Amino acid sequence: MSPLILVTNDDGIASPGLRAAIWAVRDLGQILVVAPKGQQSGASRNFLPNLGTTCQENIEVDGVQVPAFSVEAAPAPTVRRAILTLAPRAPDLVVVGINYGENVGVGVTISGTIGAAIEAASFGIPTLAVSLETKKEHHFSHSEEVDFTVAAHFTRRFARCLLSVPLPPGVDILKVEVPMDATPQTPCRLTRVSRQRYFQSIVGPDEKGDRRLVGYDIQIDFDALEPDSDIYALSVERVVSVSPLTIDLTAKVDLERLAEMFVRSGEGEESWA
Repeated sequence: MSPLILVTNDDGIASPGLRAAIWAVRDLGQILVVAPKGQQSGASRNFLPNLGTTCQENIEVDGVQVPAFSVEAAPAPTVRRAILTLAPRAPDLVVVGINYGENVGVGVTISGTIGAAIEAASFGIPTLAVSLETKKEHHFSHSEEVDFTVAAHFTRRFARCLLSVPLPPGVDILKVEVPMDATPQTPCRLTRVSRQRYFQSIVGPDEKGDRRLVGYDIQIDFDALEPDSDIYALSVERVVSVSPLTIDLTAKVDLERLAEMFVRSGEGEESWA
């Protein structure tokens, strides 16, 4: 049976990045396209009590009309609706992207792209989340100035991999970050998610002189930047960052040693099973 590939995003059904992702995997299996109706960048794994309507649409990809569904919802509930009500069976792969703008560093869970990926992975489905580094002015756009050709190349490359080889135990998502100056020959680097915050909020005064958030910018502490991190790979080495993510948020710590620490702190041993 041909594999079923769900393609979705957080930039919305009209995004050229979504078209590029569809084009990248168009012949790797049966394609189901379900995406938010509008722009949902920064929506994380947001769920609201009531989902909006689902509409059937067509997306033109390389001159071909591809059936698709738009959902009036954030990326994560859009994925849930796709898997539970629109897919004829459980997808073999979920592809999220291609996103306008990189998703690196400790703030990645703010991303609607990663929120959609986490939701898909929570169903036990291998998930690929692809983002393309862009200028800040394109982060919330559907600009045709952005060329997704190289990012589509890497989307196809890793989609084929995930369809042929199972992810190792404990890996639920591959997060791929493509530099804006990458070529198909740009090397890939396996990375960890940096503990640095890549996009920093800018605080400024409002009309009353009170402090408020007025935007964001990229700020990197290169002296403290981890050399095996996604930020380092993207910003310093200018290679494609590939980070294996897990939806198990448990810290990698010896639980027995942690319990001993609590006992030493004054918590009675009888308090721990």
